[in-house]
Amino acid sequence: MNKLFSIGFWSAVARFILRNRTFILIAIAAATLALAFQWKNMRFTYTEANLLPDDHPINLEYNEFLKHFGEEGNLIVMGIRDSTLFTPEKFTAWTQLSKEINKFDEVELTLSLGNLKKLQKNPDTTGFELVPFITDSIFTKKNLAGYQDELFDNLPFYDGLIYSPDKKSVRSAIYLKKDIVNTAARRDFIINDLIPLIENFEERTGIEVHTSGMPYIRTLNSQNIIDEIGMFIGAALLVTSLIFFFFFRSWRATFISMCTVIIGVMWAFGILGLLHYEITVLTALIPPLIIVIGIPNCIFLINKYQQEIKQHGNQAKSLQRVITKVGNATLMTNLTTASGFATFILVKSQLLREFGIVASINIVAIFLLSLLIIPIVYSYMNVPKTKHLEHLNKTWINGFVNWIERMVKERRITIYISAVVLLCASIIGIYNIRVSGSLIEDMPKSADFFKDIRFFEKEYEGIMPLEIMVDTKRKKGVMTLPTLKRIDELQDHIKEIPEFAKPLSVVELVKYSKQAYYNNNPEYYQLPNSQERTFLLSYAKSSAGNTNLLSSYVDSTGQFARITTFMKDTETDRFERIEANLHDEIDKVFPPERYNVSVTGKALVFQKGTHYLVNNLILSLSLAIVLIALFMAWMFRSGKMILISLIPNLLPLIITAGLMGFLGVPIKPSTILVFSIAFGISVDDTIHFLAKYRQELMANDWKIKKSVYGALRETGVSMFYTSIVLFFGFSVFTISSFGGTVALGALVSATLLFAMLSNLLLLPSLLLSLERSIANKETMRKPALKIIPDNEEDEEER
Repeated sequence: MNKLFSIGFWSAVARFILRNRTFILIAIAAATLALAFQWKNMRFTYTEANLLPDDHPINLEYNEFLKHFGEEGNLIVMGIRDSTLFTPEKFTAWTQLSKEINKFDEVELTLSLGNLKKLQKNPDTTGFELVPFITDSIFTKKNLAGYQDELFDNLPFYDGLIYSPDKKSVRSAIYLKKDIVNTAARRDFIINDLIPLIENFEERTGIEVHTSGMPYIRTLNSQNIIDEIGMFIGAALLVTSLIFFFFFRSWRATFISMCTVIIGVMWAFGILGLLHYEITVLTALIPPLIIVIGIPNCIFLINKYQQEIKQHGNQAKSLQRVITKVGNATLMTNLTTASGFATFILVKSQLLREFGIVASINIVAIFLLSLLIIPIVYSYMNVPKTKHLEHLNKTWINGFVNWIERMVKERRITIYISAVVLLCASIIGIYNIRVSGSLIEDMPKSADFFKDIRFFEKEYEGIMPLEIMVDTKRKKGVMTLPTLKRIDELQDHIKEIPEFAKPLSVVELVKYSKQAYYNNNPEYYQLPNSQERTFLLSYAKSSAGNTNLLSSYVDSTGQFARITTFMKDTETDRFERIEANLHDEIDKVFPPERYNVSVTGKALVFQKGTHYLVNNLILSLSLAIVLIALFMAWMFRSGKMILISLIPNLLPLIITAGLMGFLGVPIKPSTILVFSIAFGISVDDTIHFLAKYRQELMANDWKIKKSVYGALRETGVSMFYTSIVLFFGFSVFTISSFGGTVALGALVSATLLFAMLSNLLLLPSLLLSLERSIANKETMRKPALKIIPDNEEDEEER
């Protein structure tokens, strides 16, 4: 027999815990204090979640792009749609706003109506000069009307950049310094400086400003994550404590349990700091998860303690039995739950790996805290009074257990038919599941910044950056006329795709150069012909270095060109068709033997990251199933028992997947977690039930029916309690403003509810129908998971 789960070992553990109560409490306090000192190392993420491995081809292409052009996501845009803008008072205020923003150290430059430049041919040199678009210092309705007409009619270069294609709205561009984009300085500037300035402008002028851009979106999205951590922890504590008290009707039991999980939350934050991991949208879920998962440990331990007190009233004996009889099974349940999370460690995505590491460590930690704190604290207290044990005799819970028992006895065929019908319906639903790689789908729909995203999608056809990098394979190859024509041809194709905004590249500068050469006649906003190319390209080359706006669209060697466009939030299937079409066009326009062209950008990286996770979902879930099956094999030494135990836990996962298909909930990074989490937790009930079933088999001379019903009656109450706590505990996540977190909470709650019914109805039915052949053979072997019968433990105590 495995020594770890022998009677002697767990009895020794119980004696050690109870004899060293003070030392253990001091050790827990010291560990909590030490981990609290690690909180200073916690930091919130300032970058988007990169779901791909570092060596993935998409990541390598993106890093190659960053090497040549630097951080792409440094643009913040402010847009307004107001017919009274071109009036002296409001135009002055709008211009002043941009000037004030431009003064901040974090800002590289601003581009707005007030500081627009226009190209002008320099008669003295071979080149152009940038001159102010606005030349008046005092604004009147007349001169502003003239500027408005000139902007909309004579400056096509700024179409889609400063003014919208329908010429009804304008915007300002704020380019942050690239070295602060992924740092805390970005957040401080946006939260403490930019937003107050914009709010002050809105209050003074009555004009609504729509603000967006990746740095802005990322900052406010991260701030929402920070704000929700406290809300989740508070809500999880409130909900679980209320349910706990409703079941136990004991302030003392509730207080002890809450203190235990609060210490677990403190440890969770400490471990995040100790490992120097960032707090992301996933790791932010861990503290409330610890509360939700830790409370069932408390329920099993306290429920067993009170059952023992009710049975014989001996406190020392009761505490010993709590540790020896519940400790080993609870360890296994926590290990299986941790295994569900630990499978993410094997995925190459750093985001999921960190989540898996921290979650699995903390689940084991909350088990240890529960096993140590609850028996020790109760050992210092008086024996529970009769009123504290009344919940054990509640008629309604006994009625529920009796109903379960009747269903298993009399309606086993009905249970099987229902399971098959649900299985078939769920398989149909699974075929309707779609995959979503949207960068903004999980963002809070009610947030102002999300509404602003929709504004820019409507007015400017997109806000999510998509980059195309053209490698001409030779230095200074970009500014040749054939290459410029190819870039222009590709841009024309991009303009025809409704999901994409007008692209921007060095081609626009060359076109503008031709227009400027011909005295700013907008009819000449086009690439030069073969007769014009020599002198116009020399003009463009000489002026490109002085044009801050577009100098970043050609690298320093002149070999690499960059085409930037912005895309609307697009469904994955549609995006894949667009991407395939774009690659076909690229291959047609740019011969591969002469050019290397890559499509990249944050929007694409995120889309590909979602697909990577979906492809790894089956692997991750399969690993969880195999790992837990190995636990079952080791604990029960029975191949058929593995099958019997897995069926009731796989069925709820299939039902949940079917619900996702019917309800239109897509597979995305947040909902991918549902299956491994729910499977790891739902197996806990199976282990508790089978552990008690084994004990009943040994106590009842291997009589199957008596053992099944005995296990059902004893574990049914605790399984019901824990499932209800888990259901409402995970439901806490539905108060989130993040769509993915809401879906995660609702789906895990639903899955665990199905799992409870499956373990209480289907599992006993399968045991009664299939176990007879096992009971005479395989169950005669002593399982590794030793559940200690009362008589054996009494001997040990003596």
